Amino acid sequence: MSTFNQTCPNPSTFLLTGIPSLESEHVWISIPFCLMYLIALLGNGTVLFVVKQEETLHEPMYYFLSMLAVIDLVLSTAVVPKMLSIFWLDSREISFGACFLQMFFIHTFTIVESGVLLAMSLDRYVAVCNPLRYKTILTSSKIAQIGLLSLARGVGIVTPITCLLTSLPYCKTNVIPHSYCEHMAMMVLAHTDMAINHLYSITMATALVGIDFIFITCSYGIILHSVLRLSTQEARLKAFSTCGSHVCVILLFYLGGLLSMYLHILDLSLAPHTQVLVADLYLVVPPMLNPVIYGMKSKQIRKRIFKLFGQRKILAKASM
Repeated sequence: MSTFNQTCPNPSTFLLTGIPSLESEHVWISIPFCLMYLIALLGNGTVLFVVKQEETLHEPMYYFLSMLAVIDLVLSTAVVPKMLSIFWLDSREISFGACFLQMFFIHTFTIVESGVLLAMSLDRYVAVCNPLRYKTILTSSKIAQIGLLSLARGVGIVTPITCLLTSLPYCKTNVIPHSYCEHMAMMVLAHTDMAINHLYSITMATALVGIDFIFITCSYGIILHSVLRLSTQEARLKAFSTCGSHVCVILLFYLGGLLSMYLHILDLSLAPHTQVLVADLYLVVPPMLNPVIYGMKSKQIRKRIFKLFGQRKILAKASM
């Protein structure tokens, strides 16, 4: 391998194509992606600000919601700014190290988000099925441990893949037919047999999604059974409203992720730009919708937002 690398040095930069075969439409494609990114920044930033400012929201559910907001900010910021620079400025170059760093952040925090979604389902399970012990079970220290464990799991799974890919020779071409450094797209460029890496990636991704999704499904199944036994219709509707929004986000995240991955694996004769657009939307749409579905649907957060901005408006008028 070392002899081969000496005769075939790795490129110092890669070239991202953006959306293959739709280069002439990049400016128009950039508009919805830019709007979605701005909404993601505003929505997740607002959730973090409100939870920090309001002590009444210093509860397990809102701590997990804050973790999700941070993850969504990292994911969208790891992808969209570079994507927009390709669409607007034709700035397609990305250095060798920066490319793999982007890949590491994207896939690590995707796995971390899966862990946080699992934790949020367990949070709702305890809140609905064992409300009297809710705050004693989910203490601040345990929430921090869950967050660190989710992060450690993501780093532990993605680090071996990243280290392996960075050690491979890339002699075929330095052009990546994608708008960001996506793992599957990088494997295609490697000038070596990628069967083991391919198998490891598919096995780990499928097992990770499968295990997390099974536990999440079990949690919400038990919650649904408990909700149907509640005595009042108002209590049932409140529980359905909270858990229903969570299920929508979970389905969007997992189904979108599996669709994006298997479109690269299976030979479905789809146009390359279709696969790339699905992968791009998977990383941009959930960060935009999560604060809306999770945060704005929460009555407590809505009230605090109206309260905070209402107070600011009153103060602004008073100062005039």
